[in-house]
Amino acid sequence: MKYIDIIHHYPDFPKPGIDFIDILPFLSNKEAFKQIVDDIDAHTHCPNVVTVEARGFLFAAPLLTQSARVQNVIPIRKKGKLPFNEGDMHDVEIMKEYGADHVYYRLSDIAAGKPEGDTFYLTFFDDILATGGTAIGIANALNKEVVRFEGREYKVKVKEFIFLVEFPDLYDHALINSIAPVHSFIQIEGE
Repeated sequence: MKYIDIIHHYPDFPKPGIDFIDILPFLSNKEAFKQIVDDIDAHTHCPNVVTVEARGFLFAAPLLTQSARVQNVIPIRKKGKLPFNEGDMHDVEIMKEYGADHVYYRLSDIAAGKPEGDTFYLTFFDDILATGGTAIGIANALNKEVVRFEGREYKVKVKEFIFLVEFPDLYDHALINSIAPVHSFIQIEGE
């Protein structure tokens, strides 16, 4: 199956100069959706998957029922979308193609997962890798965290990045690969 034939392009959306890649056609193609979730699972080597709203949720959540490996999906959300207790919520400034933004995660969502040794290893999943600002900002913040689990402290580490679509000409390969290796299913060159 050629995944590139499933996605749609919308030039100049949400503003001029941005080529919006619509991955939602996967949701109207049962065979393609099942195959991409199987492929994401095959490339996921951690029991914990961190994913960014909203489109990332659609592809990561099925891993909880389909994957023998994945035990926990950790949501990254926009402001005002996650209820939280004092000290649980963490704010991350990210740089997107069209400017700075903020996203949030809860330490309790990480601690709800499964550690390996002394570390909560994470697979970072998102739909698009363009400039890398979202992935790098979130991964750098997560890699500084320590969470409590069953009375002990554990480090947090992003072990791998998985994306549906990658624009390899738009991001700093050395910078993102210094954090963790990248895997994508569709590469769009020359944007």
